[in-house]
Amino acid sequence: MVHADDLSLSSRVILINGLLFAAGTAVLALSPATVSSRPVLSELVVLLVGLTVMIVANSMLVRRSLRPLDRLIHHLAQAESSAPATRVPVPSSRLARRVSLAVNDLLDRIDEAQRSNAAAALAAQESERSRIAQELHDGVGQSLTAVLLELKLVSESVTAPPLDRVREGVRASLDEVRSVARTLRPHVLEDLGLRSALAALSQDLFGATRTHVRRGIMPGLPDLPDDVELVVFRVAQEALTNVARHAEADTVEVSLGIVGQEVELRVTDDGRGLPADADGTGLRGMRERASLVGGRLSLTRREGGGTVITLRVPVDPA
Repeated sequence: MVHADDLSLSSRVILINGLLFAAGTAVLALSPATVSSRPVLSELVVLLVGLTVMIVANSMLVRRSLRPLDRLIHHLAQAESSAPATRVPVPSSRLARRVSLAVNDLLDRIDEAQRSNAAAALAAQESERSRIAQELHDGVGQSLTAVLLELKLVSESVTAPPLDRVREGVRASLDEVRSVARTLRPHVLEDLGLRSALAALSQDLFGATRTHVRRGIMPGLPDLPDDVELVVFRVAQEALTNVARHAEADTVEVSLGIVGQEVELRVTDDGRGLPADADGTGLRGMRERASLVGGRLSLTRREGGGTVITLRVPVDPA
């Protein structure tokens, strides 16, 4: 037996209107009321009252039938404006229930597709970085090394101070190329893990400066997914590089730990600070990386001067 809730929306509206028209026809056929060829006022009043009753009854029945869908549309509007999209509640009405289940299934598939696309984008970025780092190492690095060897041979046969300056310039360029290659491809992260990578990063950036570095990494930090580790490292790299280049800080602190069901990276400095509306390429890049793993990045001013950059990424509590 077909239930009314199993019918399509158009079929339900047609059924309600058909039942009302049939009821009105039956009332007119069985009642003693008649209409003359020239309706008098009393007959017109009866017709208008009957029409009004049918319109009101039709409106109430149709509105009651469509109320679950109206609620569903309201929840969908809220889900559309939220980030990430929340699942809509599943009502008891069969038609609205089927639509709600279909919408939730669609949202699940969209979330899964976004996670897959984010992972693919992150992998593509790192692959391109590795390719550039390899080309710098194998191409530019080897060429500069060859130039250094040639200059060494020339300087052994000819005493010329300018050659020494050229050698120093080439050596500095070679060191810079190697530094860029290491930055593009963090081998220490792959080989020794996130803790050692953060230590090496802060040492490289501040080892030869007056800035004091404090690191606070939670003991027994659980293993994080590779993509989360990579994003945490890249955000720390960008944040610490900004401090080294622009902050003129005396102290910078890097902390990493688990807060609830999120891994939290915090980079704090006591330097000049950034304006509240700062949104340069580096900050946009950090926010984009955070979004790839479902994380969020915040930038706040430190009390007393300086900047606090916080990254939070949800992780499996297991």
